[in-house]
Amino acid sequence: MAHVEMTPAVTPTLAGEVAQSPRRRSLLGSIELALKWLVEIPAAILVVAEIVILFAGVVSRYVLHAPLVWSDELASMLFLWLAMLGSAVAFRRSEHMRMTALVASAGPRLWAYLDVVATCAALAFLLLIVHPSYEYAYEESFITTPALQISNTWRAAALPVGICLMVLFALLRLARVGNLKTLLTAVATVVVLIALFWFAQPLFKPLGNINLIIFFVGVVGFCVFAGVPIAFAFGLAIFGYLALTTRTPLMVLVGRMDEGMSHLILLSVPLFVFLGLLIEMTGMARAMVAFLASLLGHVRGGLHYVLVGAMYLVSGISGAKAADMAAVAPVLFPEMKQRGAKPGDLVALLAATGAQTETIPPSLVLITIGSVTGVSISALFTGGLLPGVVLALTLSGLVWWRYRGEDLSHVRRATSGEIARAFVVSIPALALPFVIRYAVVEGIATATEVSTIGIVYALVIGLLIYRQFDWRRLLPMLIETACLSGAILLIIGTATGMAWGLTQSGFSRALAASMTGLPGGAATFIAVSILAFVILGSVLEGIPAIVLFGPLMFPIARLVGVHEVHYAMIIILAMGIGLFAPPFGVGYYAACAIGKVDPAEGIRPIWGYLLALLVGLIIVAIFPWISIGFL
Repeated sequence: MAHVEMTPAVTPTLAGEVAQSPRRRSLLGSIELALKWLVEIPAAILVVAEIVILFAGVVSRYVLHAPLVWSDELASMLFLWLAMLGSAVAFRRSEHMRMTALVASAGPRLWAYLDVVATCAALAFLLLIVHPSYEYAYEESFITTPALQISNTWRAAALPVGICLMVLFALLRLARVGNLKTLLTAVATVVVLIALFWFAQPLFKPLGNINLIIFFVGVVGFCVFAGVPIAFAFGLAIFGYLALTTRTPLMVLVGRMDEGMSHLILLSVPLFVFLGLLIEMTGMARAMVAFLASLLGHVRGGLHYVLVGAMYLVSGISGAKAADMAAVAPVLFPEMKQRGAKPGDLVALLAATGAQTETIPPSLVLITIGSVTGVSISALFTGGLLPGVVLALTLSGLVWWRYRGEDLSHVRRATSGEIARAFVVSIPALALPFVIRYAVVEGIATATEVSTIGIVYALVIGLLIYRQFDWRRLLPMLIETACLSGAILLIIGTATGMAWGLTQSGFSRALAASMTGLPGGAATFIAVSILAFVILGSVLEGIPAIVLFGPLMFPIARLVGVHEVHYAMIIILAMGIGLFAPPFGVGYYAACAIGKVDPAEGIRPIWGYLLALLVGLIIVAIFPWISIGFL
């Protein structure tokens, strides 16, 4: 899962902007600063609370043999608050995920206008959903939690509170827009579009399932390509579909969002995100990379092989691709550039390894698939290892071809003693991914519980062995964890609402009938799925595409005789290729941002790596044993 920043609504260099008065700017800044700490500090505390509660549950269950019956329930209640406060943090920081390829190619004035439109569109969805979220929280007051025996409103209240906080941040962002004409034009555009849909309501009723195309293809496509964050594009589409074409109470949409964000398995999302940040800060990632470099640094293309191998190992600890790339690239890129590697080729390979390692547990996409489709997390964790190896081999083949003539006359080969020392130093770090996989696969702990074990392990190793623990970075890391987790979970929530709308419309039955009727059976179904998920991965990213289409496609895969774990590996790798493929794949731009390289430099070299990935994907698709041979 890659992560890219949403472009701020205003940039000081845009022509035609009017400077704000210092007094107004100071007042707005003071209000936003107060709201910032009001949201970010509780969000950071919630991340710590989740770690403590879940680890206490693990210790009480497996060490003291006295399970805490309330731990999962309390963790689930706090998790929804973490998701909504994290979403608010992401909104304030402009870090909700969106596709900016087309927006970025526009001129400065159009770019500024579309940025304000994106904020107005997000604000429109939030205002439309705030009352149904209040109603939903009120209805939950009649439910009492089984273990803690308190009203479920304490949990559900996170939804209206988080939505209202995002409304405040949206209004503050709009108040900072210096060009009044741009602001009024953007607001008028969104108001007029919503009014047109509202007055066209009588026209939608007789259209039946054509409305699915209008809202779930037309509205979503228009919003995504216009730069509206993906979560809010999904939200506007499903809200419009339910409000204008059905009689479904809108409170049901909030319920589906709550359901999507509240799966207990998703508790591992913020924990693995934090673990990824932790291994970079404690030096564990650097130790692993140093050992691989001592082994392979002297061969032609050696550091490129190290990059491929390091991403595989680091992905076995963190589930977030951006965290993986950020842990590996700064360690290797300086030396690779000294050896003459072109920056464009480096970020191209970095992006390709991001796609290659999407199936490596504990990938957030694997966890999401398990959450929305019911496929065993243990089976997914086991099945994801070999496909990553196959794609690593195809990438390495291309690296060998490209760097077969590399001049290494100035490179000194590491001695056996240096390799041994690097190995000893790296042992604590190398052990962590194996501990995580063993604990989950052997049923010792769930994916959520093992993430807390990994965090405690990394804390101990960082403090006592590597001694690179920077306490000053802890609060920013906790806030970053809440921010990225909130952005991911809000997408899952609105995508769950869309998936429910698709299912209720009967679309899933029609899709199943058409897909099972394809000539060629399972082979054709797999080929169509690969093409579809490459496109979806490019436009929507992996997690929202999985939440939307996983519940629809996995039952069809079973009907045509494709093993669910094999199918999961195929679509994850296909989405990864789309996610890191320019010009639309946001993962590619995240890799460029981490490598500090102009995206234009990597466009040409990445196509060879994408072709190598596609060859690996075809091999995985043809031979199911690669995915299910060890189940």
